[in-house]
Amino acid sequence: MLTITGELTLRRRWWHSPQTGSVAPADEWIDSAQESETPGVREMACRLNNDGVSFESTAENLLRTAQIKMSGEKLRQIVLREGRKVVAAQRADAVPVAFQAEDCRVEPRRPESPTRMYTGCDGVMVPLVTDEEKRKRREAVKQKRRQRGKPVRPLPPRKPGSDKSFKEFKVVVFYDQHGEHWHEALSADRRHAIGALIRREAGRLGFARADEKIANVDGAAWIRNQLTEKPGNPPLDGLGLDFYHLAENVHRCRRGVYGDEDDAGKSWAAELLHVFKHDGWEAAFERLLAWRKTLRGAGQKTAADRLIGYVSERREMIAYPEFLERGWQIGSGPTESRCKTTTQRLKGRGRRWDRRNAEAVAALTTLKDSRQWQAYWTTPAAA
Repeated sequence: MLTITGELTLRRRWWHSPQTGSVAPADEWIDSAQESETPGVREMACRLNNDGVSFESTAENLLRTAQIKMSGEKLRQIVLREGRKVVAAQRADAVPVAFQAEDCRVEPRRPESPTRMYTGCDGVMVPLVTDEEKRKRREAVKQKRRQRGKPVRPLPPRKPGSDKSFKEFKVVVFYDQHGEHWHEALSADRRHAIGALIRREAGRLGFARADEKIANVDGAAWIRNQLTEKPGNPPLDGLGLDFYHLAENVHRCRRGVYGDEDDAGKSWAAELLHVFKHDGWEAAFERLLAWRKTLRGAGQKTAADRLIGYVSERREMIAYPEFLERGWQIGSGPTESRCKTTTQRLKGRGRRWDRRNAEAVAALTTLKDSRQWQAYWTTPAAA
């Protein structure tokens, strides 16, 4: 048994009978999970892996910091196994959340202050192992085994790889006005299944009980659909288009009409964004239509029409004056930042993952970021 203070050898009596076979009764209370590492070792391996760049380097750090010796492959197996447990525990609501809607007050020191919670959802690309890469790796392993000239056990069946080098994972985030409370979840499921994840996590946090429920997103149709149009979704008090994404589209139009460095174009974009932010959609839209009539070039008109179509499709989401008047945020920056942190361990030079293995590793990161780390390691799943 590998423990946090070193290797421990356990000796216990085995019993055997021809009818029932062999059994070690002491194992039921010494190690009911039948694992050769204690929860303390597994926790330290997972904790170091969260900030690691590879399983090999994490194993080296584990040896240097805690004098616990294991190979990178052994550490990989521990991390993936524990990550799958975390995913299962999250789906079963077996890990207590760190906060509830009642904790998200606009003015934390005033018990009578209204509660306000934000949510967001976005996609992030994760590098995966393709089926072709898996096939080549397996052939290389077979070649090495043949060169040894010794009888070996047959390899297990090969798991299929991805059809593409990158796949979109989805991140769902809940947070309060001041950034003191965070809760996040990551899924490798397809877009149409994310609504169930949103409802599950919203239910765990009591999102529906918040006095004010706001979502700020980048305007993608599938995100709006999963947040608002699925049965059972908590009703939102506000669904806003991230102001940064609006600005990106305005400046894209500017470059198509005025060029990259034209001062008149920069002034036009700044004034239009100011109108959107402080006067609202109708005033900005009228300004856009009037400006469109002054354009002559076909390319300029195409760029303008693209922007007009973009804001028209998101008219109900462009309510910045109302949001600001009520003290609501108008950006999805918190969601964007969590997309980076949840997948930081997954990205980097030479990193490739199986889809479910990536989900398991990221689950450990979301566990830490959501401040559920200690709560998980005291659950029966971890112990």
